[in-house]
Amino acid sequence: MSEPAPVPVRLSATVLLVRDDPFEVLMVRRHDKAHFASALVFPGGKSHAGDHDPAWAEQVLGWDAYDAEQRGLRIAAIREVFEEAGILLAKRRDGAPMSGEACPMDVRQAVDEGAVAFLDVVRDLEARLDLSALTVFARWITPPLTPKRFDTWFYAVSAPAEQLAACDGRETVDAEWIAPAEVLRLAAAGERKVIFPTRMNLQLLAEASGARDAVARAAARTLVTVQPQIQQRGGGRVLVLPPDAGYGPVAEPLENVM
Repeated sequence: MSEPAPVPVRLSATVLLVRDDPFEVLMVRRHDKAHFASALVFPGGKSHAGDHDPAWAEQVLGWDAYDAEQRGLRIAAIREVFEEAGILLAKRRDGAPMSGEACPMDVRQAVDEGAVAFLDVVRDLEARLDLSALTVFARWITPPLTPKRFDTWFYAVSAPAEQLAACDGRETVDAEWIAPAEVLRLAAAGERKVIFPTRMNLQLLAEASGARDAVARAAARTLVTVQPQIQQRGGGRVLVLPPDAGYGPVAEPLENVM
């Protein structure tokens, strides 16, 4: 019998958008028919071909600071935050920050549906995406033997004070600023659904004293790619994380991993 074809690993990008006074992170709740249905997650999603268009060179800040993969991933991360929460991590051509509502909801939805290119929207706004605003926070690769696999890059970003967050009403049905420790409390109490990678990164985020500290910690941390391993132990099968990835010793019962 032939071996089943390996599940392809897709690049994706996720943003931990944080702010101070008080220390909070932006979380969105997935639609009940979306991937990770009803879960409270960070804004993010799969990288698209348009995120890697070389024409972005004229529409971003920090182009030369990153290789082709990181450019595309950072553009994907910014696009996802724009689609799902309405926040555009960019500056005007004159260097001024974006403010208020970056774009009407119908434009965001058109980008999400692929009817309008994100590149064209940014051009029309006379803006440039700020790639350097994103600091790598973590990288997780879904283990084999799962129906969908992702190579997900998590980025920490200090939220722009001049912009408002609003969910898209399609993939996400709620957007809220909430303390990382409070999300963990709600998840432990069963009041919110929080998937395992999100919960682990919330725990890491909650170790910071505030938004600036969270970004600084991410910048200083040595990146260790997290490739969870399934192991059989005395109490059953568990998901184990690399001990040097920053999360401490983790052996999560498989039934708790959503």
